Amino acid sequence: MAGNDLVHVVDDDVDVRKSLGFLLGTANFAVRLHDSATAFLDTMTGKIEGCIVTDVRMPGIDGIEFLRQLRARGQTIPTIVMTGHADVALAVQAMKEGAADFIEKPFDDRILIDAIRSALDGGKHAGATHPQSAEIGSRLSTLSERERQVLNGLVSGLPNKTIAYELGISPRTVEIHRANVMSKMMAGSLSHLVRMALIMESKS
Repeated sequence: MAGNDLVHVVDDDVDVRKSLGFLLGTANFAVRLHDSATAFLDTMTGKIEGCIVTDVRMPGIDGIEFLRQLRARGQTIPTIVMTGHADVALAVQAMKEGAADFIEKPFDDRILIDAIRSALDGGKHAGATHPQSAEIGSRLSTLSERERQVLNGLVSGLPNKTIAYELGISPRTVEIHRANVMSKMMAGSLSHLVRMALIMESKS
């Protein structure tokens, strides 16, 4: 099996490691399990092949610091960060630190497998998944002022209730605006929406 079929699962929860190992094995990935970011980094030699799936919250070196240390060591391996619903702000931070994607738990198995395959592709299909800035800008121009405010809150990692409080509207109204933003931006997931926003941020 080629090196780019390799998936490193880095998670302190033994049950999560085992279940992900089984899932990815049945999807024909080569899998290596690591019980912590520290253990992974300690055994790292040379350029790492494949991709990493890790949790944003871990004892010792958490997902954010893990990304920073990988980058500090010159590693460009794509990394997918798993996050709980309450950790979206951390997930957004992880993407700013170079994560390829983040996935909110609980997630459908297919979503993770598709994210891994996309990461292993190494951006070969980036044009379809990450529109160019002109196209993203065109989509942004269709948003109302309130939708832009909700988008800014989402990209900052704020939960709906906090966005609602800051804008003086109800959480239900935020949900409606959020759905409109996702539709107008043609975002298949929150991580896709964040990626597009970060592309525009890097251009400004």
